[in-house]
Order: sequence, then C-alpha cells, then structure tokens
Amino acid sequence: MPSAHNPPDKTKSSRPVDGDGNFAVDGDKWRQQRKLASYEFSTRVLRDFSCSVFRKNAAKLVGVVSKLSMSGQLIEFQDLFMKTALESIFKVGFGMDLNCLDGLSNEEATTFSKAFDDANEAVNLRFADPLWKLKRFINIGSEASLKKNIEIVEKFVHNVISTKKELLAVKSDPIEKEDILSRFLAESEKNPETMSSQYLRDIILNFLIAGKDTTANTLCWFFYILYKNPLIQEKIAQEVIDITCSKPNDANFDEFAAAITDATVDQMHYLHAA
Repeated sequence: MPSAHNPPDKTKSSRPVDGDGNFAVDGDKWRQQRKLASYEFSTRVLRDFSCSVFRKNAAKLVGVVSKLSMSGQLIEFQDLFMKTALESIFKVGFGMDLNCLDGLSNEEATTFSKAFDDANEAVNLRFADPLWKLKRFINIGSEASLKKNIEIVEKFVHNVISTKKELLAVKSDPIEKEDILSRFLAESEKNPETMSSQYLRDIILNFLIAGKDTTANTLCWFFYILYKNPLIQEKIAQEVIDITCSKPNDANFDEFAAAITDATVDQMHYLHAA
C-alpha cells in the first residue's frame, strides 16, 4: 500500500501531472481543496508574501532586460516571462528559490524546471495524438519521455516536501509558514492520512500549473500589443512614473519595485484599463 514515504505511481495516469490536484478532481476532494485554498489565499500573510515575491522577481526581470537591451542582444521575452513566473509561483508555493531567471539555480532545480515544462507540453500534445495511449502502453516516443520527466518532477517535489517538513518540525517562527506548502503542511497535521505527501504534491503542482503559463503568456501578449501601440505604451509608462514618483531612466530597480504596492497599483487606472 502506498504511503507518504512511498508514493503511488501516477506515471500511468491519463492526467499524470495534475494527479489529484484541484484541476483533476471533483466531489469531496475538490470541495476540500477549494475551501482550504480560498481560506489561505484570503489571509493577509500569504497575500503580503506573494506581493513581496512578485516585486522582487519583477525587479530582477527588469534588471535582466536592461542588461540585454544595453548590450544590444535579442531579448526572448517569452522565455524570460516563463522563468519569472515559474520562479515566483515556486517561491510562493514551496517557499524555495529556483534562481532560474539569473542563472544561479543548481543542476537539480534546472533539471526540474525543464522536466516540468516538457511534461506539461507532452500532456498537451495528447490532444493531437490519437496514438498516445498505445505509446504509453508500450512506453515509446513522447510517452516514454513523459514518464521519465514525471519521475524527475516527483523526486524533486517529494524532496522539497520532506525538507520543508523537517524545517517546520524544528522551527515555530510564523514567517516559516508564509508559503502555500507550509500552510498546507500545518493543515495536514489535523488529517495526516488524507493529506499525504503525494496529495500535497498534487495540490502544489496544480498551483504551479495555474500560476506559470497563464501569467507568462498573458504578459507576452500584453507587451506585444503595447509594442504595436506605442502611444498607449507611453501613456502607461508616464502614469507609472507619476504615481511612483520615479525618474524615467532611473536604474535603481529595487527602489522602483518597492514603490509598487497595492496602494500605488490601485491608482494606475490607465494601466488597469489597458
């Protein structure tokens, strides 16, 4: 029988990446996850933590773009947005830094990032491949690669969960419970049989799926539209400069990011409309 230390093999599932996460279940499991997630995301601690993470990574992104621009290099915005979104949602979800944006991530984190992307792409390709079940059965082609990538994702995520459990066992400081995983782990103590490591893995990976491509692709499309409409681009830039009281060519990205708060964003009506 599978346990938290020996998770069940989900690589043969028709929804291997989602597992029993919120996207792939219904009934009691869906209601439990929805209720818990709604409560957690309404807490001030998680909202403040999320805003802090996104501000920090936005400043990091601007710094990378600035360097590439000054050097005259071609900027692959979609790749940068994907890395920024993954870095941000992983920090919010697991409380860990992947450092994939600035190239400082370790080999294990880099391998996980690629495996996670490739696994999701392989699952999406099933919609256009009528033979994917046969490939899965005989373990060839894209399905063989999918199985391998899921094993990498499983190992990495379970290691993160185990590490987080050990940290929470020896530390009681509330700041250690800002991320989603820590808060779900605290909840799992009330019901350890239901909320196993595998179940937690499924929940958190669903947050990664929900928070990465959606954010990155929206940003890509938004900036493309701005590029096609320079007048609107200038108006947005001016509004941001006016509200944050920053200088047009100020290179202090950290100070600029610190000025982006809930209050200042609420005043950016033209940006919101765009």
